[in-house]
Amino acid sequence: MSSNLSITQSGAVARITLTQPEVRNAFSDEVIAEITAAFLDVGARADVRAVVLAAEGPAFCAGANLHWMRRMADYTRDENIQDAGKLAEMLRVIYECPQPTIARVQGDVYAGGMGLVAACDMAVAVDTAGFCLSEVKLGLIPATISPYVIRAMGARAAHRYFLTAERFDATEALRTGFVHAVVAADTLDAKVDELVKALVSASPNAVRACKKLVMDVAEREINAQLIAATVEGIADIRASAEGREGVQSFLQKRKPAWLLA
Repeated sequence: MSSNLSITQSGAVARITLTQPEVRNAFSDEVIAEITAAFLDVGARADVRAVVLAAEGPAFCAGANLHWMRRMADYTRDENIQDAGKLAEMLRVIYECPQPTIARVQGDVYAGGMGLVAACDMAVAVDTAGFCLSEVKLGLIPATISPYVIRAMGARAAHRYFLTAERFDATEALRTGFVHAVVAADTLDAKVDELVKALVSASPNAVRACKKLVMDVAEREINAQLIAATVEGIADIRASAEGREGVQSFLQKRKPAWLLA
């Protein structure tokens, strides 16, 4: 069994759980590949009616882990294209999972982790969770996750939180629509179970068709052209002078050059 995540199934409900609390469930290329494979696996199971994405520890997902960031800091633009493409594919697979998906947010969500939550159909968060789109602090942009995050919180909120990288609380996440419910930690599972019960009580085919209906009708289709544009966007910014400086300053625990000018 992987040390990065686990897949369990109870009745008609599959649960994919991130199991790296020691690194705040942060991404690496290996973790991205495993999450993609996990959603393809449960998505193909005819007896699965709902999927819960969960995590262990104090953080739901803190974005990219340090080892991955150190490697990507030296990537060429072509390498960044390939790397970002894998993240984009993971998000697409989650978003297009045939069964309805619920993010069980038990802790903080940062950067790329916001894409995980946004790609799910529903999200329930504990009232102590914090949220942050922190990319601009590193000289980067949340390009690859943007189609999903903007759909979840709306363009107006995205203008603020993409540009300021402010941390916001669960109440604000609820107000923007990024999450659907905010509860105390001791009632998190009860709320998730309430949604699961509603999903498995409905017609399986109708639920799947309704999910596809929303994706087909809502705003612009997330298509190959849009995904390619976001992949190129993150590759360009990662390879830029400020992108490299931002990542290096973070890894070296110093202020980036633009704060010293």
